[in-house]
Amino acid sequence: MQVNFEHRGRYPELIELLPKHLQKELDILKKFFLDKSDRVYMVGGAVRDLIRIVLEKQPIAIVDLDIEVYGIKPKEFDALMLQLGAKGVGKSFFVYKYKEHIDISLPRIESKVGRGHKAFVVDLAKDEKSASIRRDFKMNALMLNIFTGELLDFWGGVEDIKHKRISIIDAEKFKEDSLRVLRAMQFSARFGYRIEKRSCKVMQGIALDDLSHERIFWEFEKMFQAHFLHFGLYALITLHIDRKLFNVHISRMKFFEIALELMRNRASFQKHLYKFEFLYILAMKLHKKATFFLEILQTPKEYFKAFKKQKAIPRYRSDRFVVGLATNYPIKNWLGNYKQDVTIRAKNFGVWEEKFQPVHAKELMQEGFDGPALGQELRKRTLQIIRQRFAK
Repeated sequence: MQVNFEHRGRYPELIELLPKHLQKELDILKKFFLDKSDRVYMVGGAVRDLIRIVLEKQPIAIVDLDIEVYGIKPKEFDALMLQLGAKGVGKSFFVYKYKEHIDISLPRIESKVGRGHKAFVVDLAKDEKSASIRRDFKMNALMLNIFTGELLDFWGGVEDIKHKRISIIDAEKFKEDSLRVLRAMQFSARFGYRIEKRSCKVMQGIALDDLSHERIFWEFEKMFQAHFLHFGLYALITLHIDRKLFNVHISRMKFFEIALELMRNRASFQKHLYKFEFLYILAMKLHKKATFFLEILQTPKEYFKAFKKQKAIPRYRSDRFVVGLATNYPIKNWLGNYKQDVTIRAKNFGVWEEKFQPVHAKELMQEGFDGPALGQELRKRTLQIIRQRFAK
C-alpha cells in the first residue's frame, strides 16, 4: 500500500489492515455509535502501528484497540456502555472494557496534583486536539475516525514514524509522569527509533525516584524482549537511566562493546533465554554480578532462577569448560550459549539437551558413600573423567 499521509486526510484502507477479529468488533461499534456520535476514534498505539505497517512494510501484530468517543456526556456514556455490555475499568477516568481487546473511553485531560502516578485530577477534554496533548509521544497521539478513516495528526506523529524518531509533544505535560522516560527506552528498543535531541534533554532532567518497582520492571521487560536491544542500551545511557536507577555510568567505549555483542549475537539467542540476555551481557561486560541489577529492578523469581550458576563467557572456551559447565545444567540453558563454537561442541558432546553425568550417586551409594562424602566423591570422579576425556 502506497500512502502519502497528510495532516488531515482520509485513509479508510488503514482499518482493513487490522486483524479480522478486531475488524468485526469495530464493525459492531460502528453500528452502535452510528446515530450517537460521528466523532469516534481509534487512538494511540494501534493507529501508530497501522501507519508503521504502511511506511515500514513490516508485519506488526495489533492485539488491542483504544477508542475515544466525543460529543457524549458522562452520564449518557455510562448508560451506553451498560447497554453495550462493556465493563468499567476506571470509571473515574471514563474508561470501559469491551470484549477482551478494546478499551472505550471519553476524551480526557489530566493534571498533576501530587507525587506518584496516581496523583492526577482527570477531567473531560473539549476537543480532539486538547485530548491528544496528554499523550506521551507524537507518534502515540494519532487519531483515526472509525467511520470515515480520517486521520488526525496534530503534532507530526506521522513524520516521526517516517524518520524513525521519538519526540515528546509538550515538555511540561510530559514531566508529569516520569514513567514516560522508561517508555521512551523500550519504544526505542522495540521499534529501532532514535530519541529526538530536545526530547532527550527533557528526559535527562526527570527523576525516576517516584516510580514503583513494578512499573519500572514492566517497562524494562518490554525492552528485554525487544528486537533492537542496542537501541535500548543507547537510550538507557543517553537518558541517564543507568545513573538514576543503578548508580552506574556506562562509558562510550563500554557502550560500543556491549552494543556490538548484542547486535552480533541477537539472532543466536535461544527463544527461552532471550529476555535474560540483555542483563547477562550488560553484567558480564561491566564486570558485575547479575544479581546487582536483579535486586535493584526487583525482578520476578524466574529471573533469579535463570541466572543461578550462570558463568561469564571466557575468552578461550575449551572442551573441558563446556563439559564442566554441563555438570550444572544442559548447555541449552547457559546464557552464553549463543557463541557458535559452544553450540556445536555441546551438541557433539551430547550436553546440549542433557547435563553431563558420567557418574551417578546411586552407584557410589552402593560403594558405601553417603552424606557430604557422597557429594565430594561424585564431584571428584566427574572431574577426573572430564580431564581424561576432554582437551584443555
